[in-house]
Amino acid sequence: MKVIVHVDGGARGNPGPAAAACVISSPDGEGLGERTQLLGTATNNVAEYRALLLGLECAREMGADEVEVVGDSELIAKQVQGLYKVKHQAMKPLHQQAMAALSGFDGWSIRTVPRTQNERADALVNAALDQARAAASL
Repeated sequence: MKVIVHVDGGARGNPGPAAAACVISSPDGEGLGERTQLLGTATNNVAEYRALLLGLECAREMGADEVEVVGDSELIAKQVQGLYKVKHQAMKPLHQQAMAALSGFDGWSIRTVPRTQNERADALVNAALDQARAAASL
């Protein structure tokens, strides 16, 4: 089964409060699930990798054997494709985890889209961060 995995991660401040989100759909656009994860304090790039890992975990739980990852982080996509080196020490383990997770699928691809084409995942990240901020102020 092939799934489309929209991922997004974000931090308010860099680093700052961060969250990751994924939206899983079938190739014909049927929504299959979504998930968010609060990350504590992290950078935007760490949040993007965490979103990728969250999306791959969700896809695996759904029984997918092929994934098409869609996100708005060119850095993450190019590092996963092997076009950019992973230079930042904190990102190397995340990259290794992502590559290991991807190797568990029969097929995979990753591509970037403008944020406007990744709206649901972006909205989930912002909603999670808004909720966390509201809860912290209680």
